Formats: sequence, structure tokens, C-alpha cells
Amino acid sequence: MSEPYDLAVIGAGPAGAAAAVQAAALGLRVGVLDEQQTPGGLLYHSVTRSPLPRDGVLDDSYWEGAPLMQALLHSGAEYLPRSSVWNIDRDGGIGVTRDGQAQIVHARHVLLATGAIERPHPFPGWTLPGVMTAGAAQVLLKGAGAVPSSRVVLAGTGPLLLLAATQLLRAGATIMALLDMAPPGANLRAAGYLPRALQAPGYLSKGLALLGAIRRARAPVLRGARHLRATGTDRLEAVEFVARGRRRHIPADLLLVHVGVIPNTVFTRLLRIEHEWNARQRCWQPVSDEWGRTSLPLLSLAGDGAGIQGGWAATHGGRLAALDAARALGRINRAERDHLAVADRRALRRHRAIRPFLDTYFRPPSWLDDAAPDTVLCRCEEVTVGDVRVAVARGSRDPNQVKAVTRCGMGPCQSRQCGQPLAQLVAAETGMPEHAIPLHRLRAPLRPLSIGELAALQTRDAA
Repeated sequence: MSEPYDLAVIGAGPAGAAAAVQAAALGLRVGVLDEQQTPGGLLYHSVTRSPLPRDGVLDDSYWEGAPLMQALLHSGAEYLPRSSVWNIDRDGGIGVTRDGQAQIVHARHVLLATGAIERPHPFPGWTLPGVMTAGAAQVLLKGAGAVPSSRVVLAGTGPLLLLAATQLLRAGATIMALLDMAPPGANLRAAGYLPRALQAPGYLSKGLALLGAIRRARAPVLRGARHLRATGTDRLEAVEFVARGRRRHIPADLLLVHVGVIPNTVFTRLLRIEHEWNARQRCWQPVSDEWGRTSLPLLSLAGDGAGIQGGWAATHGGRLAALDAARALGRINRAERDHLAVADRRALRRHRAIRPFLDTYFRPPSWLDDAAPDTVLCRCEEVTVGDVRVAVARGSRDPNQVKAVTRCGMGPCQSRQCGQPLAQLVAAETGMPEHAIPLHRLRAPLRPLSIGELAALQTRDAA
């Protein structure tokens, strides 16, 4: 068995990369376990080897991630790409498969920097070929330079939707419409947070620049869109929705949907970490303090996995978590940690100032308005909204009971796609508030493992 890492960082986005660089500089033995082939996470996906030219399609906010990822690769931390983590024990044992080989690695301290996932938003036709998330389209654009050559419609709300639209327009895509699904009056409700938002550096000016680029491209923006539906026989043929009181129909070959992001909580739920309901962002998030410490002493969090704050904030949060891990491991004392953390703590406070404005302005619409009985809820097991309603009517009162009856959430994705919508649907059907409905309980392995991988793992352990 190899020597344990002082710090194992799971994820190599801005939070994980910044944490690893900081921890390695303090002399810790650091391992970075990353599913991707290159560091960057979703925000800076493929930034060290993107096929796109530096000028044109992607703006400076993407390319500014390159120095951090290069710093990670030269930091002395052991970067392990193509590493799929499928379990974490409460004693620091980490089950990981890399290049088809399953193994257990150990760490004295674990930092989760697994980021966010796009908020699942079921609607009729969302499983049709030709319907995908805006974030997935961004990954294809950044990593492969893939630009849709057909008719594109974007729908939803959130900063990433505007960013994706702008990037696709710059790349030459044809956008038939951008459907703004923000609830009515969201902009007026957000206005009260504007003075505080002005304290955050660069966010509002960047947002205005994105809106200006979309306007100059003359891409149609339809506000107040709702009742979204994708139609087609074998693949997407058109997008239907209601706007300004009437039903609209737009022929399309690609529909990109985005209604915000939520923390990736699969590992914190697996470890039974304490979670809390974020009413403004309408999601569960793990409980952690200003240093990323959780209710499990050897586990820390950084980045959007600890609560949605954005990429710039994630970088500072990663460094703070690394400093505190170094203190917990005895590398530095509390006074040294606090001294080294001054600049990052100050910057993090400024970046967080934008959140009340963004969370109110881009409050996600409820998917329940479009919950037809035949709408697929669990894509893995093909469980419909109607199936769940029947299960609740027969006595299932929480997602785990629904899972036992319908298999909703029992597929390979381990409820990443259906967990949050299922909890919302159960709340609506039972009349309970959302925060009273727990998410699915998770068990290892969190990723599919082959029999061969398990057999090889047992052989290595026995040796």
C-alpha cells in the first residue's frame, strides 16, 4: 500500500487547483484526483489545451484560468487525471478507478472540490435527442471546438445561459431564440440588493456586456417564457412554449436548457455530512464554516460544492481550505494560517456580495408547472411523473420510499439528475415544504464498477 497523502483533493477546478497549489507550497504531500483528462473543471474546461483561438469565441474570464492550471501542474502536487472516485470512507480511504484499474488510496485529510451540477429541470420532451444542457454545449465548445451548425434555441435563466449564448454567437451558431424563463418580477425584487452587488468586482459589468453582445447579434430574446416543451418523433424538431399569453412554436434542431446550478452533494450525502436548505437558491448544501470545515473532522469543502458562489470565489475558498488543512495537519499554526489568509478572506467577502442579487434575479422557475403525467423524471430507470404520483398516493412519503417502489434514483447516475426534482414533486404531492423533504440516501459505489475491477481490487488488498 502506498504512503497516504497528507491532503487528497477531489476535483481540479478553480477551488481544487488553488487548494492544491497552496497546500503543496506549504510542504504537504498532495494528490489531486480528477475525472477529466486535463485540469480546469467545468469553468476552465480544457483551458490548457483548448483548440479555440485565444481571441474571439471565449472571453478573458475563461483564459484567466490557464495560469492557475499551469501552476497546479508545476506545483509538486501529484495530479491524477482520468480518476473516477466511487467511494470515500470516514477514515480517509478513497475508492478510485483510474485507467480501468480500481484501487484504494488514503489521505490524512480530504478536500472535496467537486463543484456544481446544472439544476435538473424535467419537461415534456427533455429526453429527446437534440435536447441538452447549456453547460454540456460549453464543454463541447471548449474541449473540441464543436459549434452547432443547425438551428439553436436556448431556454432557462442564469448567468451561464447568457454566457453560453454569447459564446455560441461568437462561434457562428444560429440562435433562433433565447427564452428567458425567469419568474415575473424577479428583476424588481433583485433591485434592492443592487447597492451591495456593486461591491463585488466585475460581475455587473460582465453581465451587461453579455446582454449587449446578444442584443447586437439581434438574437431574439423572449421574456416570460413558460410551459416549455420539446417536440419531435425520433429527435427534436421544434420547441413549444407560452409567452405573453399565447402558445409559440419554433422549429429547432438543438435545444439548450439551463436554469442555474446547485452544489454537487453526492459525496457529502454519502458521508452523512450535515446539510442545510438554502431557501434563496432552492437547494440543499452541506454545512461548512468559513474555512470549509465540515462535521467530519478530516473532511473540508471548497468551491461551489459548498454552496454556489462562482468561480472567482472558489479560487479564494480553495486556498483558505488548504491553509486550514495545513493547520489541522500541524504544518502551520493558527496564527500563521490567519496571517496567510488575510487577502483571500477579504477577496471572498467581496465576491460573495453579488450572491443575493444574482440569486434573486435568476431565481429558478419551478418545473412542476410542466409536470405532465408522462414526463420522464428518472432518465436511468424511465420513471415518469405519473409513476411517482401513484407511489405517493399509495403511501410513499419521501424520496427513499418512492425509490423502493419505483426505482426512481436507482440507476447509474445515483439520482444526480432526478434527486432534486423528485424531492420537489414529493413535497408538492404531500403538501410538505421543500426543506422538509430529504434527498436520496446514497451508498457506494457512486460510479459503476465492473466485476473485473472489483476482483483486481480484492487481489491488491490481499497482497
